[in-house]
Amino acid sequence: MGLEGQLTGDISTLSELQTLDLSYNKGLTGSLPSSIGDLKKLTNLILVGCSFSGHIPESIGSLQQLVFLSLNSNRFSGTIPPTIGNLTNLYWLDLADNQLEGPIPFSKGTTPGLDMLVHAKHFHFGKNKLSGPIPPQLFSSNMALIHVLFDSNQLTGSIPSTLVLVQTLEVLRFDRNSLSGSVPSNFNNLTSLHELFLSNNKLSGPMPNLTGLNYLNSLDLSNNSFDTSDVPSWLSTIESLTTLMMEDCRIQGEVPGSLFSLPNLQTVVLRRNLLNGTLDIGTGFSDQLQLIDFQNNFISAFTQRPVLYNFELILVGNPVCEETGQTEKYCTAFEANSSSYMTPPNNCIPAPCSADQVSSPNCQCAFPYTGTLFFRAPSFSNLGNKTYYVTLRQSLIDSIQLHQLAVDSVSLGNPRKNQFDYLELTLELFPSGQDSFNRTVVFEIGFILSNQTFKPPALFGPFYFIADTYKHFSGESLGSQKSTSIGIGIVIGAVVGGVVLLLLFLLFTGIYAHCRKKRAESATEQNPFANWELSKSSGSIPQLKGARFFSFIEVKKYANNFLEANEIGTGGYGKVYRGTLPDGQLIAIKRAERGSTQGGLEFKTEIELLSRVHHKNVVNLIGFCFERGEQMLIYEYITNGNLRDCLSGKTGINLDWMRRLKVILGAARGLAYLHELASPSIIHRDIKSTNILLDEHLNAKVADFGLSKLASDGNKAHVSTQVKGTMVSNFIFFIILH
Repeated sequence: MGLEGQLTGDISTLSELQTLDLSYNKGLTGSLPSSIGDLKKLTNLILVGCSFSGHIPESIGSLQQLVFLSLNSNRFSGTIPPTIGNLTNLYWLDLADNQLEGPIPFSKGTTPGLDMLVHAKHFHFGKNKLSGPIPPQLFSSNMALIHVLFDSNQLTGSIPSTLVLVQTLEVLRFDRNSLSGSVPSNFNNLTSLHELFLSNNKLSGPMPNLTGLNYLNSLDLSNNSFDTSDVPSWLSTIESLTTLMMEDCRIQGEVPGSLFSLPNLQTVVLRRNLLNGTLDIGTGFSDQLQLIDFQNNFISAFTQRPVLYNFELILVGNPVCEETGQTEKYCTAFEANSSSYMTPPNNCIPAPCSADQVSSPNCQCAFPYTGTLFFRAPSFSNLGNKTYYVTLRQSLIDSIQLHQLAVDSVSLGNPRKNQFDYLELTLELFPSGQDSFNRTVVFEIGFILSNQTFKPPALFGPFYFIADTYKHFSGESLGSQKSTSIGIGIVIGAVVGGVVLLLLFLLFTGIYAHCRKKRAESATEQNPFANWELSKSSGSIPQLKGARFFSFIEVKKYANNFLEANEIGTGGYGKVYRGTLPDGQLIAIKRAERGSTQGGLEFKTEIELLSRVHHKNVVNLIGFCFERGEQMLIYEYITNGNLRDCLSGKTGINLDWMRRLKVILGAARGLAYLHELASPSIIHRDIKSTNILLDEHLNAKVADFGLSKLASDGNKAHVSTQVKGTMVSNFIFFIILH
């Protein structure tokens, strides 16, 4: 939808929310507010392909109903919150393609961890900066995992043998890490495994024996430090194998011709090994074979057969090419990593379209909904086989028809492998009956793909989708329906209706004005400061500009009877409690202690000053309570507390120098507003680290006006700017700012 900006803490007021999907909005930035944990009924949280950053809040572990958590393809940093282990109903967990770092959390004592997610089937953590070993405690026999993806991280240590306890595993990716040691000898017990990627690590020891993995489609052990060995004999027994990647694995000797007879074999890459002797592919090779790449070995001869073959054979860097001077095609390097496939027209001639429109498979010009499908572990490697894309396209059409969406046709094109060995496909969906989609259909299409409602054929494996921003919504989205003619009866009806509406409007306006007048008179009679004591400590009756009066009964209810559990701070003035208004807004209630020497004056000053100012860097006064001998101020609740606690590490927030600069600028803007733009101007006189609060986005807010003074008549020269309050705190804050 092209949404921009940040997700604020106000999201917590949607207490009945069950599904939140903001996917594919690159303009959504900033951190995920900790108040997201207040959405107790949330089952689906999907933020795919946005630009969210910062830490994933620990409060996300409070979403006990969560089934689907997908935060992939953002800019989240920091560690994986261990509290995610509390989400016992979780089925899908995707945190891939972020900047997450640190260890993989597992449960220890009272601390939760990912090993507690026994109902989860998907662990997607690829393309991050996770480090440390893979904890053996992470896996157990009561887990239901089918996809475990930790590719492209910074993991070290050995592969835990406990992984074999998860007998349901179908896809395992540990490639592109720094794992060491030998592959567990019991790996051949993972009998349900389809895809195994262990390439680009520091694995050593003997070549693993994977006899018995009869469903294995793809195997990649490339670029490791295994012991020198012959070509494993068990390779020729895995009939389901389509892709064999064993580059730089210290394999020696001759390659048996039986390997190429595997019925489903498409790709064999054994580059940079110690292969020698004569290469004989035989005559019974697979009819699906697309590529044999044996570059940079020691093969001295190639047995030519009269049987023609259409696959690509590469022997560059072998004696058979380098020493004999062969000019055969196999002595030329070539490897296709993409295909020019595009869904063909459906028995029609493509129509010439305008610059922004595209001709659909049904040859209609339209504005398609577009994006890219990413398949993380496909079971095939032959990108030129159009049968796969025809099958995928039909499954997309079936899913769309099942949801009765107004889609005319679907197009797939430009299949290619990226640097992470993911298969990418361009997707285009075309509207039915018009040249563009309305918002409702775009929402539904996007949700089918982001929520994994669409299930691709099994051979494509786990996937995700990143949509392009759709900019060509039809007039339906604005509620407009164009008509070619308007009858005379409709015109008369519209005029009569308009007159009736005008009379009703005038009538209700009069009634409303009368009621407002009565309320104003009643409010004047019930002035909460009618009994304000005129004394040296309290001064004259405060002049208010919008602050709301709360009764003691109301405030007591909002603060949960002022229980100690709701207490969030204390000072010379009194205690501060956290509360919640009926609309769900969080508030901070500042309650003066009985007999406070400066309570009356500070109370009056803060109400007068804060009811006049409205600025993003000044704390907002919502209201006050002045009855039953109580003096209470009700502020907006600032989630991250004060600057002193953040600097001391008490809040767990890392204030790097860029964030400190942001806090300094925010506080300066707030003070500049008070000094220069407020009417009348306000001199704070008590700036210290405890009086600078930080909201969920680390924006500074100036607080505590108990010692402030007004500059009357715009003349600041006669206002004392003498520093009040805690001198040590003032000095510390000065040093931090400089």
